[in-house]
Amino acid sequence: MAYLNFAALQGSPIATPVDLIAAPRSQTGFSALEWQVVAIAQHDRLSSLEKPGKLSVALGMIFGGQRPNPELADTRLEALRRLAVLAWHKGYAVPRAAIRAFHEAGFSLEQYETLLASISRGRAALNQGNRA
Repeated sequence: MAYLNFAALQGSPIATPVDLIAAPRSQTGFSALEWQVVAIAQHDRLSSLEKPGKLSVALGMIFGGQRPNPELADTRLEALRRLAVLAWHKGYAVPRAAIRAFHEAGFSLEQYETLLASISRGRAALNQGNRA
């Protein structure tokens, strides 16, 4: 049987408070504004991700048409919208370029996972509603 001398540890803490503070966790959720962008993206078409062609721009100028969902001014929110639109339409089959742009906009891997899990639940709920 082995013997451990714990007397040396009495009176001195094993771990200091600095040791107990974990590395800052990356953010997993989104702000209310970001969740609104995700909700709005549910109704956007995949075509909202494409740049309008020259003919479309010309016809819009002549007839006064306007794109229903122009790009968001905030590049971070636009990256979120683009990924959310793709996830609403394609589920987990999101192109790598969109994921890369999402991360380059400052979002974390945990936020990516939260977004896809939330949209997946939303898609499942919509599919259950369509069956009833």
